[in-house]
This record gives sequence, C-alpha cells and structure tokens, in this order.
Amino acid sequence: MEFNKEYILKKIDQLGTSSVLVVGDLILDEFITGEVVRLSREAPIPIVNKKYTEFIPGGAANTAKNIVSLSGNAFSLGTIGKDISGENLTSVLDTFGVNIQALVYDENNPTTTKTRISAHSKQSVKQQVARVDTLPIAPISEAIKDKLIQNLHYFSNKVDTILISDYENGVIFDEIIDECLKIAEKTGKNVIVDSQGNLGRFQKATLLTPNQPEAENVVGYKIKNKQTLEKAGKDLLALSNAKAVLITRGSEGMALFESNGVTTHIPAFNKRDVFDVTGAGDTVVATFSLGISSGLEMRDAMLLANLAASIVIRKFGTSVTSINEMKKVLNEENIF
Repeated sequence: MEFNKEYILKKIDQLGTSSVLVVGDLILDEFITGEVVRLSREAPIPIVNKKYTEFIPGGAANTAKNIVSLSGNAFSLGTIGKDISGENLTSVLDTFGVNIQALVYDENNPTTTKTRISAHSKQSVKQQVARVDTLPIAPISEAIKDKLIQNLHYFSNKVDTILISDYENGVIFDEIIDECLKIAEKTGKNVIVDSQGNLGRFQKATLLTPNQPEAENVVGYKIKNKQTLEKAGKDLLALSNAKAVLITRGSEGMALFESNGVTTHIPAFNKRDVFDVTGAGDTVVATFSLGISSGLEMRDAMLLANLAASIVIRKFGTSVTSINEMKKVLNEENIF
C-alpha cells in the first residue's frame, strides 16, 4: 500500500465527531508513587512513603477515553462496583468527557482495579515494586445482565458504531454479544471487536482486531512468515464470518484481511522510540472505529490507527493521542 504525509493528513481531516458505544470490561489503573525510606523489620520488603496517587482509565474505559481524545463522542457501557474505585473511575471518565450514563452498578463485585506501586530512593530512579489486582469475585447476575442489555438497546440508538472491548472479566457474555450483532444487522451499524478471548463468538462482526499472539492462540499455530500470516488472516475470517480482520504485529506493522479477498499490509510507523506499549491496542481500535464511522475505507482507517499507535507507544503508561498531535508528528517528524 502506498502512502505519504499529504495523503494521511487528508484522511485525518476527514475524521468526524462520530459517536461510539464502548461495551466492555472497565478497569481502573491506580498508580501509587512514593519514596523508599527503609526496609521493614517485619519482612524483607521496602517501606514506601506515599507521595501521590494517580487514577487512569484502563481496559474498555481507556478505549472510551481514546475516542474522546480523538474528538469523538464515547458512551461507556459496563459494570463498576459500589466502592471507592468505582467512584474514582467514574470521576476520571466524566472529567475526560466520556458519557457514563450507561454504566451499571454491580453490588456483588468490586470495580476491577490494578494498583501499581512505584518508588525511588534518594539515590535511585523510580521503579515499580509491586502490583495489586482487585478482580471480580462472582459471575455477573441475571439482573445485571438484563440491565446491561437494556442499556445497550437504549444507548445504541445514540451512536454510529458499537465497539466491544473484551478483557474477559465477565461483561462480554454470550447474550450481550448476540444483541450487539442483532442491532448491527437491523440498523446497519458497525460492530468492532477487540477481544482477548474466543473470536469465534463474534459471528459477522464488522472487524476483529487481535494482536499477533491473540491471533496465534485462536488459530493454533505460530505466525512465522508471510505465508502463515496470510493463512491466519483467512482462517480467522472463516472462523468468524467477519467482514474484516486486522492483525496488529508490533514492530512488524499491521495486516488487514477483508472478506472480499483484499489484503493490505503496512509497516510500523515508529520502530525506534518505543517506551511503553500499554494500551496501544485500545488506541488502535478506537482510532479505527472513528475512521470507519466517519466514512473512511478500512485501509485508510488502518493508516490512522497505525499512526495513533506509533505516538502512544512513545509515552509511559496508558496514554492517548489527539488529531492535532497526529498532524504535528506527521508535519515535523520522519516517521516512515
């Protein structure tokens, strides 16, 4: 595929303020930072004097945040617990401009939270010393499922695209998948899927976006060369009956397989300045969703997703980019 700066800039300008309903597993990323003051007498561990705490949306919440950062409108549909983490997550989402009216409180489960504790001494740089995860403890009840499906039907009328963000924490159950696909079939809306699980569950979706390890897990073999990559793309299309499959390959770029037989490969735009790939997949699916919601061809939406991902991997932690930043990078840097 041929591309250049002027072509991509033109496509960025075509991104509209479309609306996306992000259905999925919300996560709160909590970052605690402090200074190591001494070793504990109770155990061979450092005692950290906490200096500050930062809350960042993760999982499906990060995908919604990415959409808003790219000038789109995002509605977040998922569950949170009635706890302090749920309050913190809804607060940061609301601050970023994500619509949180579709969220459902689950009294039987805590808000999924990943707490990272980082510390430094007076003579050393900051580094992560521990991570504590708070995960669901019970299956989602039928009452919560019914509420999620009810909200899906109501809020899907307000958006152009449905984006499924599946981190396998329970929100993406079979019935809600079926309802998403039925809505798409009835209304013509796109259903974009970013799932760490079985891609065969998402029959006739518009697009699946596995990374290479996820694709390999599903097809059952390693992608070692162009031949096995082509085979994996065709096998995933046959498995899911999707309109297209986008396999993201890190430093090897991306490959888009469409059901009409067209295959498009593009290299990674940034292979040198890679600091943190956390959340890059959320950026890809968010950008792609906004692209096709704005009427772009799939290969052009892939170009913009590739550019957006090349920017966020330069930043530490779960990060986002913007249309203005994408234009700035294109105009000022040689990323090709």
